[in-house]
Amino acid sequence: MTIVGIAFLTVSGLVIAKVAAQLWLENLNQRYVRAHEDRVPDAFKEVIDEPTYAKSVKYTLAKGRLSKIETIYDAVVLLLVLFSGVLPLMYGLFGRWFGEAAWAKAAFLLATSLALSIPGLPLEWYHQFRLEDRFGFNTTTQKLWWLDRLKGILLAVLLGLPVLTLILKLVEWTGPGWWLWAWGTLLAFQMIMMVLAPVLILPLFNKFTPLTEGSLRERLLALAQRTGFRAQSIQVMDGSKRSRHSNAFFTGFGGFRKIVLFDTLIQQLEEQELEAVLAHEIGHFKLKHIPKILILSALGSLTGLYVVSILATQGWFYQAFGFVPGNIAPALLLFGLLSGVITFWFSPLAHWWSRRHEYEADAFAAKVMTQAQPLIGALRKLNEKNLSNLTPHPAYSGFYYSHPGLLEREKALLK
Repeated sequence: MTIVGIAFLTVSGLVIAKVAAQLWLENLNQRYVRAHEDRVPDAFKEVIDEPTYAKSVKYTLAKGRLSKIETIYDAVVLLLVLFSGVLPLMYGLFGRWFGEAAWAKAAFLLATSLALSIPGLPLEWYHQFRLEDRFGFNTTTQKLWWLDRLKGILLAVLLGLPVLTLILKLVEWTGPGWWLWAWGTLLAFQMIMMVLAPVLILPLFNKFTPLTEGSLRERLLALAQRTGFRAQSIQVMDGSKRSRHSNAFFTGFGGFRKIVLFDTLIQQLEEQELEAVLAHEIGHFKLKHIPKILILSALGSLTGLYVVSILATQGWFYQAFGFVPGNIAPALLLFGLLSGVITFWFSPLAHWWSRRHEYEADAFAAKVMTQAQPLIGALRKLNEKNLSNLTPHPAYSGFYYSHPGLLEREKALLK
């Protein structure tokens, strides 16, 4: 059997295994949800009324049906892209048009990535303007939706092209150890973006205004003071111009740190509940969850770049997908396309770690608030307003949920 044949069978097997697992998990979850759809489970009777619960079940099932279509569609597109010969064709065209310079290879990687995002646009549009609209969440306009994507493309070009060019130049300058230098470059870029994003990038998509003077602002500032959380400001983000979903977060670090509340969150929660939500977010900071996540991400990047450095020395890896060995750019692209079929199987471990952090942040919030009830009340309202799935199958939540379910969080808080 030829190298191409072996690669096709291997990659197809990995892709099909992932798709099969995703469809099995989705069907498992849908059956589990339907088994509880007749009435509100006893544990949630104080949380949600019958009509809202029925709507949340329909929302969960509708998202599940769309997810299955997306899963199959994405797998077919991936296999076509990998084995149709379109990638080597594009690479050859870029070489003839722009030459072999590092910036030209970087432009190839960026243009290919942007082109590969196009097939997913119809399903993204359907999710926003049909599914989300049907359940009352969509508030964005066609103009704003397309503008968001245009801004994303421009940012990818302005930020991604220089970084990719530098990484490809590092390959030329540093030889076999390029992956360590590239890793350092990516870490530095990530740190810089943590400072610049809140100031330069996020305002391109949303409007941020200082929280108005009043009891809520005083309450949140007092919380920040007694927890030793220094923040430059408390700001409100106009999330309602895109969706009725809600959230809270802090961004930046050091003197650039900002507390951000969605305007929808302020509309949905009482002041004490908002304080509890912010206490939870501060808990992530005080318990050093953010540095831990950054370290894990850095280790993942380091591992990925090392794997690429090995694959880039293997002629069969290039030939299997129609490329001629000799340049790192195709290896980077192929690794990016294929990595998901491997990392998918590690998602339960990553989500277990994430849920553990959520429990710890919940406990921190309960301690700071001297009681668990404000956070419990906030979680109940957020699950109700967002039509969250209150009865996910454990296997499904293990693969897809970075946060514990409502019942699990309440039990942990009440302990």
